[in-house]
Order: sequence, then structure tokens, then C-alpha cells
Amino acid sequence: MKNKFLSFCMAMFLLGTNASFSLAQEGGLKFNKDGKFKIVQFTDVHFQYKNPASDVALERINEVLDAESPDLVVFTGDVVFSVPADSGMLKVLEPVSKRGIPFVVTFGNHDDEQKMSRQQLYDLIRSVPGNLSPERGEASSPDYVLPVFSSTDNSKEAALVYCLDSRSYSPLKDVKGYAWFTFDQVKWYRDRSAEYTARNGGTPLPALAFFHIPLPEYNEASADENAIFRGTRMEEACAPKINTGMFAAMKESGDVMGVFVGHDHDNDYAVMWKNILLAYGRYTGGNTVYNHLPNGARIIELKEGTRTFTSWIRLKGEVIDKVAYPDSFVKKD
Repeated sequence: MKNKFLSFCMAMFLLGTNASFSLAQEGGLKFNKDGKFKIVQFTDVHFQYKNPASDVALERINEVLDAESPDLVVFTGDVVFSVPADSGMLKVLEPVSKRGIPFVVTFGNHDDEQKMSRQQLYDLIRSVPGNLSPERGEASSPDYVLPVFSSTDNSKEAALVYCLDSRSYSPLKDVKGYAWFTFDQVKWYRDRSAEYTARNGGTPLPALAFFHIPLPEYNEASADENAIFRGTRMEEACAPKINTGMFAAMKESGDVMGVFVGHDHDNDYAVMWKNILLAYGRYTGGNTVYNHLPNGARIIELKEGTRTFTSWIRLKGEVIDKVAYPDSFVKKD
């Protein structure tokens, strides 16, 4: 399997990124023979190169990968937190790449504060074997979608993984806090979702979305006494102050079942909001920034042919908070 995937990566390199999704039909992301597809989400590694406090982050990454053997790894931002950013990024990606596991990175608000731009970091990440990010074109770090193909039909798209750049800080002087998705990004998502739905005979494909900064709906959901909530919430979601409608677009498009973010180190909860699960990963870093939870990762496992998935948090030597979408978030009579 490892050799097959590395051959796929080499073919992508030789033929160019535009061939990546067609090549995925032969050797890319695919449900296994049991109809399952497992994703590991690492978030907020906040890695500081040559700082011993970051060693525990690498230890946990290696432990999780050994325990879970995922089909895809997604880093949801704030990977590096010191110079040299290039050395730090490569050190964090090494455990994934050396195992031949496909991976992607979505940026957080701190990644490009370490004397390397988003563009430079993105190009560096794309040079690492196993990375599935497309060529960025004019964008500093583009939004993209990865299809997961059927276990029985290499040409049939069976699920989608959206990887979005939630950007960094508010661009407006009179609006404090974090950036929001632009209208162009919302339109991009709507257009891609519509394309895949049309190709699937008008039925939205089961989809997940990954990015760094939580949507404003996270606070709305966690404050609602009727919303079903699983996991730990120790701080308010540091969401943007302006809402440009990404959640509404996902709800109307009908494909996204769950959204997975990072950013807030003391949250790892999942809450159902209007039948979309809004979830956090588990803080993965060491003691380089604030954190009050043991570090770990979130695992998500899709089941082919259904709009369901299971998810859990893996810590050192244990699994906690295992849930099933949607069953764990439906009120029982």
C-alpha cells in the first residue's frame, strides 16, 4: 500500500497537479474493503524548533499514527510557532510522510508569523512526499476539495473532504479579532458542492470540512440549551465578529455533515447545530502556549454509502468521547 501511494505521488509530480484528482481514482483516497475511511486531525501543534517542550507533540503524533493507521491526516493550522519555520514544519510533517500517509495542512493565524509567508510555507509543504494540496496559482493558500473514491469502483466519488483557509485577522481597523470567510470563498464552496452534487445525480455526497478558526455558529450552538453537546468546553469560541454565511451555504448545499476546527486550545467538544456537527480537534502541541487539556488528536471514520461517521479523541494510551453522527446528537424520546 505504501509503495502504491508513493508511486501515485510521483505520478502526480510528473504529470502536474491538474492530474491529481483523476489519478486519485487509481491510487489516491479511497474507502477500504470494509467501506471505511479514517481521518486523523492534528491541530495547534505550535511547534518550536529545538524547544524540548515541543517533544511531547511529536511523541503524540507518532503514537496516534501507530495506533490509528489513518487513510488521511489533516493538520488544521498553527503548526509552527517559532523560527526557523521551514525546519519546524518539516519536523512536524516527517512522522506522517515517512509512513507514506496522505496529508494536507490548512493554515492558522500564527503559521505565517515566523518569517515565512503563507505562500512560502504552502510551497514547502507541497514539496513533502504524501502531500495532496493542489498547486496554489495566485492564491497564498487555496481552498480545495479532496474526493474519496468508492471501495468497489475506482471512478465513483463516494465522499468529499473540504480543506479551507480561514485566514488570520480581521482586515478592518474597526472590527477586532479574527478574519471571516470572504464571499468569494463562500461562492467557491457553493460552486464545488453543486458540481459534485450534479455529478452524483443530484444527491449531495457525504462531506466533511476542515479549517482553523471556528465559525460564529460555534458560540450560537454552545449557548443553546437544546443543542446536544459532547466533550469539553473551557473557553468561548474565538470566532470572527462578522458572519459571511459559510454555515448557511453548507446547510443549503446539503453535503457537509461535520465541520472540524482548532484555534481554541481548551475546547475539544462537538455540538449538533441544525443537523451539522460543529466540532473541535484536540490540542496536539506541547507546553509552548496555553493549554489545560492533555494533548492528543481527533479521529473521524466515515462509512461508505451512508451519511454517518464516528469520531473520538485519542490521548496517550486511551480513547475518550467516542460519538456517532448523527445518533449521539439526537434527543431520545
